[in-house]
Amino acid sequence: MDFVRTDGKNGDFIENCRLLDMDLDRRVGRQIKREKYQKYNQLDEIQEAVVVYDKDKLVGGGAIRRYDGDNVELKRVFVHNEYQGQGIGTRLVSLLIEWAAELGYRRMILETGELLAESCAVYKKLGFAVIPNYGPYVDMPESLCMARDIL
Repeated sequence: MDFVRTDGKNGDFIENCRLLDMDLDRRVGRQIKREKYQKYNQLDEIQEAVVVYDKDKLVGGGAIRRYDGDNVELKRVFVHNEYQGQGIGTRLVSLLIEWAAELGYRRMILETGELLAESCAVYKKLGFAVIPNYGPYVDMPESLCMARDIL
């Protein structure tokens, strides 16, 4: 697998985000009105993204986005279904944590949902713990926010 640093304008990263949205619609769309999350998942502020390839085939991606001076937010992490369960997501998030450390951030935060059990398991394995919902997710009880120290 090749993990390639890029930004939010990368065509493969954008395609991976489109596939993520389709997957989320399929998995949780019946229980959660996902359109209220769209404004928080825009790619225009993403300066740091990673795309994952198996030879020349796009198989996943994710990003970090500045939240404030100390915190960086993990965004848009997705590994294609046929590649899940191979440790790619764990490696991807680990690389994004390393990149955030290089940039001087002290903590990484994220928003997910309890319905996304596989994602929650990866985050917990990497040291993330549940925190009170932050920012735009405060009044969204279906959201699950997590954080971990970086430095």
